[in-house]
Amino acid sequence: MGSPMITIIVISMIVLLLLGFPMMVPLLVASLMFLFLVIDMNNVGLLMGQMISGVQSWALAAVPLFIFAADLMTRGHTANRLLDLVQSFVGHLRGGLPITTAASCTLFGAVSGSTQATVVAMGGPMRPKLLEKGYSDSFSIALIINASDIALLIPPSIGMIIYGVVSGASIGDLFIAGILPGLLILLMFSVYCWYASIRMGIAPEERATWIMRGRALKKALLPLGFPLVVVGGIYGGIFSPTEAAAIAVLYAFVLEVVILRAVKVSELWDVALSTGLITAVVFILVAAGNAFTYTISFAGIPQAILGPVIETIGDSQTLVLALIAVSFFIGCMFVDPIVVILILTPLFKPAVAAAGLDPVHVGVIVTLQAAIGSATPPFGCDIFTAMAIFRRPYFDVIRGTLPFILILLAATVVLIMFPAISLWLPSLAA
Repeated sequence: MGSPMITIIVISMIVLLLLGFPMMVPLLVASLMFLFLVIDMNNVGLLMGQMISGVQSWALAAVPLFIFAADLMTRGHTANRLLDLVQSFVGHLRGGLPITTAASCTLFGAVSGSTQATVVAMGGPMRPKLLEKGYSDSFSIALIINASDIALLIPPSIGMIIYGVVSGASIGDLFIAGILPGLLILLMFSVYCWYASIRMGIAPEERATWIMRGRALKKALLPLGFPLVVVGGIYGGIFSPTEAAAIAVLYAFVLEVVILRAVKVSELWDVALSTGLITAVVFILVAAGNAFTYTISFAGIPQAILGPVIETIGDSQTLVLALIAVSFFIGCMFVDPIVVILILTPLFKPAVAAAGLDPVHVGVIVTLQAAIGSATPPFGCDIFTAMAIFRRPYFDVIRGTLPFILILLAATVVLIMFPAISLWLPSLAA
């Protein structure tokens, strides 16, 4: 297999990352090095073909559409309206303000499908409120970052789209399967916020009147219609996930531009440009990831590394899921979750099939690890988003994350032990 050559390739990737190159560059360089040095195949055209095939799936058309809809919602009034609604109903509880933050992140996740968009939209208004109430900065930032992870489970989810394309699992079923696990994590976060508020001695907010709740609900009705249209349409078989993405853009445009007038027509070019830049990064990562996966699979590296482990654990569903969870969690701590999903998902396909696991349930576990990884040191992308938004140094941002990461890992264990949490809703739609 050429162990010295593989070592050189790995070191080259690490050096490129340390020099500040984006992830796509080490992936492409490593793919070329594998092609020429390990496989001994001087055919760059083959690699180009793999890159093109990686982005040919029609399902990927949903990615830029959901990103565009999220950008429109982030610039508009949706985030504040959802926040006001949640606060009016739970703000008076012990720990009501952090619970409001977690629930608002969940609701906005159902609108945006992006952890980073949720950090931006919810972090701005909620962090000052939490600090004013007496919560520590480390707790406030950690809560916002980790509660935003729920956005990756609640549909629409970019991570689930990528997993569905790579694994062949139904994206519609994945969307629906993520709802209950997302709500479970919200409940676990809420319990911890309640406990933390008691420990910090922070009194609850004043109870909102039913008139105030009615006003907040009235203002939030149209934003709440977004997840209902998307999930309800897919659940009811009215349209596919890709068609749902197009409907999402139309809904966001009518809501923010026409009805609320929070986004001007003249601003749409800037929104489209932002969407285009993010989409380009995602698609280049998908293409580069597909090429890298092909070359290392052709070289037999995954089989050599994972083969003995998979043979040892046999067809035990629990052990296979545990191995998948650990592998994706460690991978997402260091590398962009999209890249990890692209590389590792095909490698675990034989083990998933041998153990008789439902690919949809596996997708929920994988997406959850991607969510945890996006907020876990050293290189979680939400950490760096928070550094930019809150203008805080790295160690200040990560200081309070440990309790929330432990909660997310506990949720992983619960989902592994009780797959019905993920599969119940898809079974109803079948």
